[in-house]
Amino acid sequence: MAIQIKTPEDIAAMRVACRLAAEVLDFITPHVVPGVTTGELDRLCHDYMVGVQGTIPAPLNYAPPGYTPYPKSICASVNHQVCHGIPGERVLKAGDIVNLDITVIKDGYHGDTSRMFVVGDMTGPARRLCEITYECMWKGIDVVRPGATLGDIGHACQTHAEKHGYSIVREFCGHGIGRRFHEEPQVLHYGRPGTLDKLQPGMIFTIEPMVNAGRREIRELADGWTIVTKDHSLSAQWEHTLLVTPTGYEVLTVSDASPAVPDWVRGHQTAVTGA
Repeated sequence: MAIQIKTPEDIAAMRVACRLAAEVLDFITPHVVPGVTTGELDRLCHDYMVGVQGTIPAPLNYAPPGYTPYPKSICASVNHQVCHGIPGERVLKAGDIVNLDITVIKDGYHGDTSRMFVVGDMTGPARRLCEITYECMWKGIDVVRPGATLGDIGHACQTHAEKHGYSIVREFCGHGIGRRFHEEPQVLHYGRPGTLDKLQPGMIFTIEPMVNAGRREIRELADGWTIVTKDHSLSAQWEHTLLVTPTGYEVLTVSDASPAVPDWVRGHQTAVTGA
């Protein structure tokens, strides 16, 4: 499948879908507290998406080849869960970290984003992992411009993680997105600069590094979806969807309560555009 260059109409619709996805994370933030179950977070997000936004939760019943239908409306990955954690009866406790991954469909277009949450008032290695992973995502975003390559993105994410003693998961990657949940290109979070496809204005894709505190190896649980670290070390992930513009990039999954952009990011004064 070729990489799709989005039309102005596509881009306008993607801006709406992506903003709505980010607003789900804004909505759920005050509910991520000790004592809540991941199933309750899923229920709250589902009701907000369907009842308030008029969006469709893209993960619900999503079934790529070889998978059983995903049974929930969000992914909630706790501590050593890397991605695709299925919400359920697990009770969050102070000191946990959890990634909430949101994808909504609005007027046929997908908006995809995720954030890390630190449960309770907690400092130390777990919070530091979340912070460095956030920086890894922005390191990847900030090299985006026409003529740069997908390898540049991966190299930026990988070198920042490894500089801090962490490892990058290699089996999962970012992806093109639009009318389909997953499109070309695949956006690796490791690699060599100057390699792979060149970026062009009109491309829309996610950057979503998964960073492990220990080794990079992973395994799949018996539910067929949840991915965990093999060594049981903590894992973190952040995700934005972005557009390649003629002069740089525009981050589409930004909302009023999005975390602050690092000071070193190009064009950080606007929080959404790189120049």
